[in-house]
Amino acid sequence: MRHTWTAALAVAATLLTACSGGESPGTANTAEKVTLTYANWSEDQAPAMEQIAAEFQKQNPNITVKVQTLPWPEYWSTLQVGAAGGTAPDAFWMLADHFREYAKGGALIDLSDTVKTAGIDMTAYPKAVSDSYTYEGKIFALPKDFDTNGIWYNKALFDAAGVSYPDDTWGWQQVQDAAKKLTDPAKGVWGIAAPIDAQGGYYNTILQAGGSIIKPGGTASDFAGPEAVAGLKFWTDLQKAGSSPTLKQLSDTEAVSMFESQKVAMYFSGAYWALRFHKNADLKGKVDVAPLPQGVKRATVTSGIGNAGYAGTKHPEELKKFLAFLGGAKAAEIQAATGTVLPAYKGTQQPWLDSMPEFKLQVFIDAVDYSVPLPVAGDTAEWQGLAAQYLAPAWDGAKPVEEAAKEYQAAVDEVLAEQ
Repeated sequence: MRHTWTAALAVAATLLTACSGGESPGTANTAEKVTLTYANWSEDQAPAMEQIAAEFQKQNPNITVKVQTLPWPEYWSTLQVGAAGGTAPDAFWMLADHFREYAKGGALIDLSDTVKTAGIDMTAYPKAVSDSYTYEGKIFALPKDFDTNGIWYNKALFDAAGVSYPDDTWGWQQVQDAAKKLTDPAKGVWGIAAPIDAQGGYYNTILQAGGSIIKPGGTASDFAGPEAVAGLKFWTDLQKAGSSPTLKQLSDTEAVSMFESQKVAMYFSGAYWALRFHKNADLKGKVDVAPLPQGVKRATVTSGIGNAGYAGTKHPEELKKFLAFLGGAKAAEIQAATGTVLPAYKGTQQPWLDSMPEFKLQVFIDAVDYSVPLPVAGDTAEWQGLAAQYLAPAWDGAKPVEEAAKEYQAAVDEVLAEQ
């Protein structure tokens, strides 16, 4: 399936290049009235994207930008079908774990020359994020934002249980102990959400245990190593203790929704939830964030959304101009001032911190010092998508963690071997 998808993209890219006509990039008619589409998957962030588009249009009155917001599953299916069939949005959000297949398939517009001609300073972005959007030495997306992880927690639930709030002294044991004390079956409250979550969950604890996800060279994984098993057991132990909703319950209701409905007291996740929690009137004065706990060391994964463009666009020069704007300081300042997300552009983060003073958001910026890039190798989306299948038996207690980890590692390595 994966090879068919990549091949389809490659064929589509070839056809689109052949059909693009004789107009060279330098001969675009800048006076022509054109419309670009800009797709995203977040209702929370859509207003800021509209504001950014409006600002760009003020500076470029011949270009209209239509912002399209799609639900998460529909977003990726629309992009995949559109990229292969010639109907993809002009500009769109991209994630590191999906990026390689789109770049490899020729679906993304090359921004390398745009970076040079527009004078874009790539050092203005966190290196871990900008590196995630390069392929074979070419730049195919510009960082929009970045994130690290922390412990989002409900102060009201902590107060009711007489448990001290988490802080930078906490280790794994403090989390386990607090989660147990915070769990109240009679009230339908759990101490923590422990889903099978890579970016917000077990990647971090594997790293904190001194382990790794992908071995150097990117041709094999390390999920069965003793450190990785320890990182996975952090979560399975929480399930075993009854301190978290079951996988079935977390499948019926997402962990973030359970946190918002005040059914779980702690939720390990990223900076990108800040605006949503800030806008939730039921959570006013009840929520804050602390650093992730330490294992044998302190660690968190870091990543970020990239703004990419479709190689088959009818308006390549206008699209490149828009993508350069999206990657600039003004777009980042709009994101920050509206509290939308932690912007990637250097020097624009303070307004984001100031926009939601009730949260200790500095936690996410401080975490950069001990952050590790989100692991990406081969078809990351494919092997990462196998996690639930192989790890669920360990989460449910039906299989030893060591066995499940070994089986998952074998499945991941099989995918990596096909690259």
